[in-house]
Amino acid sequence: MDKIINDLQNVPTTAISDVLKGMQNVDPQIKPLKESYKIAGRAYTVQLPVGDNLMLLRSLKEAKKGDILVVDVKGDTYRAIAGDFVVGMMKSLELGGLVVDGVIRDLIDIKGLNFPVFSKGTTVSSGTKNGPGDTNIPISVGGAPVNPGDIIVGDVDGVVVIPKDKAEEVLTKAQEKIIADDKREAKVGSDREAIIDYVNNMLNK
Repeated sequence: MDKIINDLQNVPTTAISDVLKGMQNVDPQIKPLKESYKIAGRAYTVQLPVGDNLMLLRSLKEAKKGDILVVDVKGDTYRAIAGDFVVGMMKSLELGGLVVDGVIRDLIDIKGLNFPVFSKGTTVSSGTKNGPGDTNIPISVGGAPVNPGDIIVGDVDGVVVIPKDKAEEVLTKAQEKIIADDKREAKVGSDREAIIDYVNNMLNK
């Protein structure tokens, strides 16, 4: 699985989404804080009640190096689930990234950490630390189901979830699609007649 994850680092989310027929895409509002961020890793799931982040702290001692923390906070955008201190701990623990259907705060300092965070944006309000919540359970994030160990891939276009039992198949098909797309682009290029032929072929399907 480690080789599959490494190879997925070089596959755009658009190709993976096409292979999965768009059925495993996370809400497109969830975007990386920097366009350069690219993640691929196993999901370590966290379920939080709105406005609280205690179980996120528990996940820090449970998740393994390279895991992507995937946090379900029901899309809340009023209270942050983490700031620069918590995200800094994630980086120190060598986690693979953070994906949340909510918001963070301390934007400038988090960007300075250069740790890949994918969120709906930022806020000024902090969360409480009362619980409840849970970790390492099936959740839904941004409309996509996520099970512990599923493969999360994210880049500037968004985030996709690959069911863990389909990872190798999806990787192979996505790589094949990239090759086919490159061949199509080389064939059509900027030649007007080739472009018209391509458009006609698509319209006559």
